[in-house]
Amino acid sequence: MSLLLRHWVREPPMPKILLAEDDNDMRRFLVKALQSAGFEVTDYDNGLAAYRRLREEPFQLLLTDIVMPEMDGIELARRASELDPDMKIMFITGFAAVALNPDSQAPKEAKVLSKPFHLRDLVNEVQKMLAA
Repeated sequence: MSLLLRHWVREPPMPKILLAEDDNDMRRFLVKALQSAGFEVTDYDNGLAAYRRLREEPFQLLLTDIVMPEMDGIELARRASELDPDMKIMFITGFAAVALNPDSQAPKEAKVLSKPFHLRDLVNEVQKMLAA
């Protein structure tokens, strides 16, 4: 494709994902997998730092662990949905029952992916959520 044509044919922007996961190895693993699948990923190791970033710029998806220091994933998701009711939210957790508990105040539309999971399953779920 010529440079001139490439200038006029714009690629759609990559969906932006904010990842909050306190396990460093898991976080690096998830970032690499999601970036390889074509997503732009910004990651934090705690909910409070992730929330501060959400207040600065929009993201299409919040992907968060539940048990984290400073602000847990459920509080982060609740505040994120207050900032942007259209943002998709997915919990990645070994504590699915906590997220699914109706008393948890987790956003009702949030998806829960239980650890351990295969990266292909994560990428498929993220793609489905963002396409909806």
